[in-house]
Amino acid sequence: MTINTSHPARHSTLLANLICLASMMTWAAGLPAAELVIPHIPPVTLTALRTLLAAAVLMPLWWVVDGAEAIRRANWGRGILVGGICIGLGAVLLVIAQAKTDPVTVAVITATMPVVGIALEVLFDGRRLTAALMIGLLLSLAGGFAAYGAGMGSLSIGIGALAALGSVLAFTWGSRATVTAFPTLTPIGRTAITVTGAAIVASVAALAYSAVGGPPTDWAALGVREVSALMLFGVGSLAISQVLWIVAVGRLGIGMSSLHMNAVPFYVMLILFLLGQGWNWPQAIGAAVVGVGVLIAQGFIRLPK
Repeated sequence: MTINTSHPARHSTLLANLICLASMMTWAAGLPAAELVIPHIPPVTLTALRTLLAAAVLMPLWWVVDGAEAIRRANWGRGILVGGICIGLGAVLLVIAQAKTDPVTVAVITATMPVVGIALEVLFDGRRLTAALMIGLLLSLAGGFAAYGAGMGSLSIGIGALAALGSVLAFTWGSRATVTAFPTLTPIGRTAITVTGAAIVASVAALAYSAVGGPPTDWAALGVREVSALMLFGVGSLAISQVLWIVAVGRLGIGMSSLHMNAVPFYVMLILFLLGQGWNWPQAIGAAVVGVGVLIAQGFIRLPK
């Protein structure tokens, strides 16, 4: 194998990969934070609060960057639809999954995302399944599953795992749609309109959920630590992470971007390590395998002929 980074386009692609990596790390930081609030807030209500916090940050930012006219002329019906499925439904299923499992397990279920993302590109964008792409995908899957096996033991299929898989399907489709359905918007605009759309859908769902007798939020249990965790889960792990993610998807495509998802178990472990838990070398090695897979799939490492 040889590593090739000489062409100017390679540098642009490398930058896009670094942006994607930053998105994954920011998203991963929200998983341990969510553990502090999930016991006190029902999933639908938590999704509404999370998306409202993210929208409250993204909408003013969109106005500053692109102006009021861009907001007024945007296709809000499409934004509500895409955001409701991608972020709204995906986020509810993610919270359900995390409530039934744990942060690392949820992260590992996302190992299926590259398969879904590449399948969408093959079906709708004409992507060819090259040897480099297939090897990169297999390495990404192997690295993700290795990190899971090292940190959590055997995989158990249950409601939590199925919810996580549903979240992956919704998020993958919606991420691609966020880029393709709003071609004239900037990444900030694409993210803001879909996150705000998700906030609208999630808020209506939360009100309906409460009206039919859903479990109430234990507001008394939310102290400074829990509120700070909620802010991280909404602003950091959604608003900031999603902007970076949409930038990466716009440059790399959903298939290549989703390869990065399989390093999330390592990022979760790294964050927990910084908080005082143990270091896990097998998970670190798994993340390295994912990284090699990404480099091969994108042609940075050339296979011998």
